[in-house]
Amino acid sequence: MLSSNKKLQIAGAVGTLLMFAFAVGCHGFFQDPTITGVQVGPTTSIAIGGTVQMSAVGTYSDGSTKVLGSGVYWSSSDTTVATVTSSGLVKGVSANTATITGSYQTQSGSATITVELSNISSITVTAQSSSCQSGGTDQFTATAMPGNVDITDSATWNVSNPNAGTMDSATGLFTCATTPQTTVISATEDGVTSPGYNLTVQ
Repeated sequence: MLSSNKKLQIAGAVGTLLMFAFAVGCHGFFQDPTITGVQVGPTTSIAIGGTVQMSAVGTYSDGSTKVLGSGVYWSSSDTTVATVTSSGLVKGVSANTATITGSYQTQSGSATITVELSNISSITVTAQSSSCQSGGTDQFTATAMPGNVDITDSATWNVSNPNAGTMDSATGLFTCATTPQTTVISATEDGVTSPGYNLTVQ
């Protein structure tokens, strides 16, 4: 016959083994939540040369959210418009829009960054020629400082003598009149106007 103490020892050992087996068997039921989505922000505008810090928030299968730090892979859809570092710091390079994407494990999210030209100090207008044949064309270009940024397609073009021809505001291409004329052409952007460029239609 087993003594009472011996029976208690055996019962305790069996209980411990059962608890261990239960814990092992239930391990699969208590897995860590998995990530189901990533939200990236902000969607904003910055100046050329300006910066903005991006952030990524993960959504998990249990409904919780978490700010993601290390482990996020950042990329830009167009590095000529905006670059992004491994830590998510975006820098504006040229005036346009770029999509910044943050990827984490199997999920990713993105935000649009608009890079704008601001704080213009001066604008320079140049052309293929200072004279234009009757009925011909002359290509104009507008460049803003600082940054030597081409603003030909965004500037407002000013023609002092409308009879001298017409300006295509989207391309800077000037179509000259069919009669001899003179005109002064300038470009305006962000409240700054370039010096006039003298054009003679021959």
